[in-house]
Amino acid sequence: MGCSSSKNTRNMVVKPRFLETQTPIDSPDKLPIRPGTFIFHKTSSLMKDYELGPILGQGAYGSVRTAVHKLTNQERAIKTVKKDKLTKDMQAHSKFFAEIDILRRIDHPNILKLFEFYEDNKSYHLVTEIIKGGELFDYIVGTGNITENIAMGFMKQILFAVNYCHKLGIVHRDLKPENLLLERKSSDGNLKVIDFGASTLFEGDKVLKNKYGTSYYIAPEVLKRSYNEKCDIWSCGVIMFVLLSGRPPFTGKNDEEIFEKIAKGSFSLMSQEWANVSEVAKDLLKKMLEYNPDLRYSAEQALNDPWFKTSPPQSPKSLPSIINNMKSFHASEKLQHAVLTFITSQLSSKEETKNLGDIFKSIDTNGDGKLSRDELFQEFRKTMSYEEAEDEVNRILNCVDMDMNGFIDYSEFLISTMKKESLISKKNLETAFKMFDKDGSGYISASELKSILGENVKSPNNVWMEIISKVDKDGDGEISVAEFKDMMMKIFADSA
Repeated sequence: MGCSSSKNTRNMVVKPRFLETQTPIDSPDKLPIRPGTFIFHKTSSLMKDYELGPILGQGAYGSVRTAVHKLTNQERAIKTVKKDKLTKDMQAHSKFFAEIDILRRIDHPNILKLFEFYEDNKSYHLVTEIIKGGELFDYIVGTGNITENIAMGFMKQILFAVNYCHKLGIVHRDLKPENLLLERKSSDGNLKVIDFGASTLFEGDKVLKNKYGTSYYIAPEVLKRSYNEKCDIWSCGVIMFVLLSGRPPFTGKNDEEIFEKIAKGSFSLMSQEWANVSEVAKDLLKKMLEYNPDLRYSAEQALNDPWFKTSPPQSPKSLPSIINNMKSFHASEKLQHAVLTFITSQLSSKEETKNLGDIFKSIDTNGDGKLSRDELFQEFRKTMSYEEAEDEVNRILNCVDMDMNGFIDYSEFLISTMKKESLISKKNLETAFKMFDKDGSGYISASELKSILGENVKSPNNVWMEIISKVDKDGDGEISVAEFKDMMMKIFADSA
């Protein structure tokens, strides 16, 4: 097969704004499949699905603790926010739901993954991946001396994430080493941006006015309450300054003194700790800490700065085999796409996706967090003729671009490159079937498909019946477990 507003919010169920936008479709071919589709808002008991572990941290609004997902045995982190705390501060309440909104949109190897969120009478619970290497802040303090090459590795990952967010119209507004976690305590550890509670969406020339951020890292224009996404670049510049010198550029006895210095914007690179830092690194710093945001670097410009060219990128050793996996990927049915997206985004482990993030970023030459037709073509052109590479890229985009945005996003890349034996394991297929079979009848109906995949679209019933009919071999109008497994195993047959 080929690829062709009430004041009392204590007990109300609130949906993020992202769920409210509906796109009309009239055929299965037009149905977009995204990882965010499977980030469900649940009102059932958290403990029905999770074994709760120790608390990792406690704050004014709630706590973060470890937990193990009972069905998959995967360890995750749960951020719990008390409703009675949020109702005292509606600004914080809106920030909380903005975080869910934004994390549902995001699909990037350097940004924390949200799995699902729960609501009960007393609390909201965000279930995310667990990151065990600690804060970048702690790594800086514990290491003491970070070489320029190590700083470069960290900064590249941060800017990858920021560039991706900015391209999506998301500004973080609270970038700092405490909001950057390492998957392992290592100079080459994968880094994740967390805490999107202060984030917001921006469009074009829209001016943002609310003051968010942390004293050392806040941009001068934020203090003036007139700013755009370039405030994140200023914060990145401060982080780079800290990585290279061990201290922030603007200090003081209290926030007021720090803000006064930031408002002036002058800093020095002449002290002793800068003696061994390259001039090209200092030049990049100046461009990110440019006082005038109109003249300040964008994230994309920063990633293309000569500093990052001083250490030439190395292609991961497993890249050729990964490309071969992409070439052999075949899935044509819409439900196959949906199941693969669910498995990849919800069930795959860090071990199964190890190194794939680095490979993804090595192909993503402009650092925007997605693979374009040209980027794929340049990679395939290394081992193919022009015509062969063009045909293969067209086929892969038709097969893998499940949200139909013209690019291969990170989860789509994982789907097409992971080992099919682990992706379509017996356990994964059984878990996926149970997720689609919402009433536990042993069959998947058109209405169940619509309730899961159609929450974000307007569609007639025949769209869902058409998806069912392509898998429903006995013609009873539903999909049995056997029909479901046969459909997924065809991916193996078609890849042979």
